[in-house]
Amino acid sequence: MIRYKSKIGWILVVVILILLLAPIFQLLKHSLSIGPIFLLLPSLFIGYIFISTYYEIGNGVLRVKSGFLLNRSIPISSITKIEATKNPISAPATSFDRLEVFYNKYERVIISPKGKRAFIAHLKQLNPNIQDNTGL
Repeated sequence: MIRYKSKIGWILVVVILILLLAPIFQLLKHSLSIGPIFLLLPSLFIGYIFISTYYEIGNGVLRVKSGFLLNRSIPISSITKIEATKNPISAPATSFDRLEVFYNKYERVIISPKGKRAFIAHLKQLNPNIQDNTGL
């Protein structure tokens, strides 16, 4: 199995940090001690998701893993097309520099592997019928 870590988009990190840290600073400013703890929990969870999101290729399967929330196995033989996307929809991707992987008839998953070219080349090596519409 070869593991491809998810690319971390710093724009996404900054936006999330601002959204999470601004209320914490307000609560600290007003001397509330329990509030920041409750606001730090989502920060820790998001950090965990960022660290634990990756994609593995091996044994004829693309495995998409994002924390304990998502563990999807996609047969590489069922992948039909890969496209570049910046779709901000919630996905197992920690960057807006994303790939949309189409498989089976109507299924798709949005991911953001580091080294997109190597990732795509690896998939195409295992399934030459994959249509690459990324322009990479």
